[in-house]
Amino acid sequence: MSETVSESTAGATAGTPAIELRGVSKTFGDGDRAVRAVDDVSLTVRAGEIFGVIGYSGAGKSTLVRLVNALETVTAGSVVVEGTDLTGLPERKIRGIRARIGMIFQQFNLLNSRTVAGNVAYPLKVARWPKEERAARVAELLDFVGLADKARAYPRQLSGGQKQRVGIARALATSPTILLADEATSALDPETTRDVLALLRRVNAELGLTIVVITHEMDVVRSLCDRVAVMEHGKVVEVGDVYDVFSAPSADAAQRFVGTSMHDRPSPDALARLRERHPGRLVTVGVREGASSGTELFRLLREHEVDGSVVFGGISEVGERPFGSITVELVAPDERIAAFLAALRTRADVVDLGTAERPVDDPRSLLTEGGDR
Repeated sequence: MSETVSESTAGATAGTPAIELRGVSKTFGDGDRAVRAVDDVSLTVRAGEIFGVIGYSGAGKSTLVRLVNALETVTAGSVVVEGTDLTGLPERKIRGIRARIGMIFQQFNLLNSRTVAGNVAYPLKVARWPKEERAARVAELLDFVGLADKARAYPRQLSGGQKQRVGIARALATSPTILLADEATSALDPETTRDVLALLRRVNAELGLTIVVITHEMDVVRSLCDRVAVMEHGKVVEVGDVYDVFSAPSADAAQRFVGTSMHDRPSPDALARLRERHPGRLVTVGVREGASSGTELFRLLREHEVDGSVVFGGISEVGERPFGSITVELVAPDERIAAFLAALRTRADVVDLGTAERPVDDPRSLLTEGGDR
């Protein structure tokens, strides 16, 4: 795939903007029926990164991706792709930009009347590649996605994961520099999702493509993306490195997504059950990369003569970096617990959940338990 690498990375230098959205808005309809699907969004996607756009249904994320490939025109603002402002461009010039943008769909969008090879070859045929060159390119791509033995099969004979691999091969056919994946794993089971995400990481690492992932699944963002934008009601409410958004989400929508993905903090119902079994003081302690919160927790327990036992929690990886929290029951006189917590708060993120007699709610768990509140 060495030739593909050179072709795919020709559009931009790593670290420079591949996509820029400048005050972009998109409104559908007029008057009282007008709906603003995208509302004054400004974003920069760097060349060579995997950028996630996450939001619940109706957040505007799919409309946003259609503005990037100019399938929809902006109502206000501008969309710049690899240095070219798409605003007001004639269709013939936009077609040239679209040739550098591959698209992966949730429902695969394969042509049932064509074989696997025929589906991958289709964009090359439209681009008027010579027949022999098309055949060589299709063979190369099917080998890359692990489907060389399925070239003559039809979509109905494939599993969901295999269909999406065909979709990825087709999206790569014309050597794009940008890949847009709109809910590309939503129709897949968890194991197949992991396989497809691994393939997308390989596409990014080996071919150097900029990938924009549109999803409502925080697990996809956690395992795949470098940075993420959180959308709600057409606006971007938070944007940053994935690890930073996971470890310290500021917007309510971001907190809900993190809570539904991590499951490291007890929900209100789980907390009620914990209080029935554990009458002591319950606290949740964050675990972060580079922080000695776990080590410090147990050192400080000994130093302040407080008994502590882990009753809930989970530590996972976000971008190959540890992240999570543990909930601990503390048993000691109030003054020793107060001194312990004061010392621990200088070293870790601590949420005091109180006791069964004097309970305190975890604000983040309240946000994730029932959706919007």
